[in-house]
Amino acid sequence: MTKTWFVTGSSSGFGRLLTERLLERGDRVAATLRRPEVLDELREAHGDRLWVRLLDVTDAEQARTVMAEAFTDLGTIDVVVNNAGFAVFAAVEEARDEQIRQVIDTNLVGSISVIRAALPHLRAQGHGHLLQVSTAGGQTTYPNFSYYHASKWGIEGFCETVAQEIEPFGIGLTIVEPGAAPTGFGSALATAPIMPEYDAGPAGDTRRAIADGTFALVNDPEKVVRAMVDLVDGGKRPLRLPLGPDTYRDVRASLVARLAEHDAHRDTALAVAREDLAVSEGAA
Repeated sequence: MTKTWFVTGSSSGFGRLLTERLLERGDRVAATLRRPEVLDELREAHGDRLWVRLLDVTDAEQARTVMAEAFTDLGTIDVVVNNAGFAVFAAVEEARDEQIRQVIDTNLVGSISVIRAALPHLRAQGHGHLLQVSTAGGQTTYPNFSYYHASKWGIEGFCETVAQEIEPFGIGLTIVEPGAAPTGFGSALATAPIMPEYDAGPAGDTRRAIADGTFALVNDPEKVVRAMVDLVDGGKRPLRLPLGPDTYRDVRASLVARLAEHDAHRDTALAVAREDLAVSEGAA
């Protein structure tokens, strides 16, 4: 059975690849991007199964307008894929204010705007699946990516809350966490002048690891996209979908370390409870 997908950031990377694969298998795609002409060749090949509109996700009003047009023109949208993203590769003091703002406006506020624009229509039709493309860096961290992490940890917290709120409406939400893959995203990273104070430490180590290939791009973009499509086809709606051995390894290590640190402060945490209330500490 064919499906209709709404995909942001469809000009390159996972968004472009997903759009191509969906069209090849006969689905309909509402593809949004900042340069619609990039998809002219796909439009010629697939006709009215590809619906294309200009969308800058940092413009909330434009997001609402484009989403409404997509539902009006296509009738039903089964899956909304929040894929548009931006990152600055710089240590905390190196990034410029406008770069920081662009990361937050695109990855966090922009993703929120797309979800908010979609929900009234998904509620009205009584079904739908939101896929929020995040990263391993939505639950773990790497030096030189602090602002990217800020946006991804933020959107994951938002989505985890929203998933609970929209479940009664028959709408699912899955946070997709791909690991490092050769999608061209790395070459599009914004950078800033390097400060020697940071280059001598962990930030510089990460920079050099990416430059010399030690920070390996171990995941196949085709397989990542296939896993996303298979998830939807299978009707499953997990809160998170980790994709990649690096995602599995790094997120698991981060969670284990956080739990160990959390448990180390158990006595202090319990000691601040009010004595006039019976408070459960939950599972130990």
